[in-house]
Amino acid sequence: MSQTVTGFEVHDIRFPTSEQLDGSDAMNPDPDYSAAYVVLRTEDGAEGHGFCFTIGRGNEVTAAAIEALRPYVVGRPAPRTAADLAALHIELTHDSQLRWLGPEKGVMHMAAGAVINAAWDLAAKSASQPVWEFLAAMSPEELVSLVDFRYLTDALTPDEALAILRAAQPGRAERAARLRAEGYPAYTTSPGWLGYDDTKLVTLAEQAVADGFRQIKLKVGGDLHDDVRRMKLARAAVGPGIRIAVDANQRWDVADALRWMSALAPYEPHWIEEPTSPDDILGHAAIRAGQPVKVATGEHVANRVVFKQLLQAEAVDFVQIDAARVAGVNENLAILLLAAKFGVPVCPHAGGVGLCELVQHLSMFDYVAVSGSWEDRVIEYVDHLHEHFADPVVIDSGRYVTPSAPGFSARMLPESIAEHSYPDGPVWQARRTTEETGA
Repeated sequence: MSQTVTGFEVHDIRFPTSEQLDGSDAMNPDPDYSAAYVVLRTEDGAEGHGFCFTIGRGNEVTAAAIEALRPYVVGRPAPRTAADLAALHIELTHDSQLRWLGPEKGVMHMAAGAVINAAWDLAAKSASQPVWEFLAAMSPEELVSLVDFRYLTDALTPDEALAILRAAQPGRAERAARLRAEGYPAYTTSPGWLGYDDTKLVTLAEQAVADGFRQIKLKVGGDLHDDVRRMKLARAAVGPGIRIAVDANQRWDVADALRWMSALAPYEPHWIEEPTSPDDILGHAAIRAGQPVKVATGEHVANRVVFKQLLQAEAVDFVQIDAARVAGVNENLAILLLAAKFGVPVCPHAGGVGLCELVQHLSMFDYVAVSGSWEDRVIEYVDHLHEHFADPVVIDSGRYVTPSAPGFSARMLPESIAEHSYPDGPVWQARRTTEETGA
């Protein structure tokens, strides 16, 4: 019998990562990695955890948007089944007045995703399964029922989605066993932050290879000559057999992207990520057609509709889902199915606060039950802030170890929440004191 959701807590949690320039890039030079964090509690003491990722200022706005969704959850039965989770997704994303704020994009949509992901965490814990396994145990029919196909049917119909899932069904058990035995391929961005000096870049790139990673990523887009120099250093550090992706974080117009990537091409970048505005489908298509490096994007793509158009326009070589940007697991399932229909690999965005913890579940589910492949697929890994989570990701020889704890790996430690709550947690009180005294 379903238990009622009786508790709904929202926290503004921020980490002062700008002090070490962790996460710095050409568009975001001083991020303070943050989470607008929600906890659902039931009358029997169960908890579901979810969050939106931001980079500091404005995190309070996202937290307020999550708070606005309280009436849709509190006092209602906790979702446990595919039908329950589909109904919650539709209710949160179809409310006409809240939807007006997007529609289906931006802060309100991200807030819906945080609550939906918390509900998935709660449901998977109720089933005593990690989310990837909870999803992969569902029938193709149940999985299709989770997807909102409005605006998608010109590219993907429910029947086509059902066929994709049924085709992958026979090998699920074998792939799950292989996943548990071998883990899922990862790449690391840890060497590549734009604020790092050359020595740190080279040292961390060499360490990444020693740790078993077969791909690293560098941030680019600040200065062309600096980027060529850094790319040359990175290539010399890792050798010819390691992939180096580059990421412009939306910095360029189309002409700039073509010029920049032509200059970097001799050093064999594996992809150029976010070369221009995430909303510019035709710009991405022009960049893909106009220079030799493959194109990846998705971490700032607002919803399934923009992903659909990127795929229809043949504008991307790699789809980069983000577990906390769109409206939760349900919408990411739609995007995974779209990518499978168009035959484009999914290589998720991660890093941030808890994004690695979440998105590993989506990629592993994709491998087991949707695409059935990890060829040309990797999950981003950044070695920041995992110590704040109860079930942090584990990396072994450049691969994500399959999570086994029930839920979505989203629960942050209570002491981390208390210490980093903004603006009154001890970390932020100490920072204000330092700024005031100049010490």
